[in-house]
Amino acid sequence: MPRLVLASASPARLSVLRGAGVEPFVQVSEVDEDAIIAELGPDALPEVVVTTLARAKATDVLRRLTAEGTASDDLVVIGCDSMLLFDGKLQGKPGTVEVARARWKRMSGHSAELLTGHSVLRARGGQIVAQADDHSGTAVRFGTPSDADLEAYLATGEALQVAGAFTLDGLGGWFIDGIEGDPSSVIGIGLPLVRRLLADAGVSVADLWSSNPSAHE
Repeated sequence: MPRLVLASASPARLSVLRGAGVEPFVQVSEVDEDAIIAELGPDALPEVVVTTLARAKATDVLRRLTAEGTASDDLVVIGCDSMLLFDGKLQGKPGTVEVARARWKRMSGHSAELLTGHSVLRARGGQIVAQADDHSGTAVRFGTPSDADLEAYLATGEALQVAGAFTLDGLGGWFIDGIEGDPSSVIGIGLPLVRRLLADAGVSVADLWSSNPSAHE
């Protein structure tokens, strides 16, 4: 049975998987996301950008686990990357209060699409035997927080380190009026899509439940 590895530092992604009954080993990738985006060029389709980044993260983690000699005989690595497509432009993590504030001022009362690229690699003995990539898109309708609420939210720091400057499952959920699509994808890892990608790699949900049982159920 395969050992599951999550190639992400995101506590939200880890929480989704734990809530779905699996406990992955977490290994954070060290890819240069800005360099990859620059290499793709300004004309790259948004879904290509997020899927390419997800694949790069999964591949990097598998490479490092293999180099360290810690890759198990049967390994499944999941890489993800989320970005918000608003007004025709991709937005990642804002990083600063000023950027997050400006984004919220523009997004308030409008809709955008949260894109999440997913990559599933299955490897045996460090060699990739199956790979499946895809992306999901979910429409997000933003509310209009008062100036006081927005400043209080920005002061928490949550918006600075998440794609699109918001969360659905955290403090930002107060200011999301609705979504159309998969909520788990907005959180950072779409379970329905991952299930299909795992099936393409010859892995079932039952396999993961058996070999990576969550201690948090």
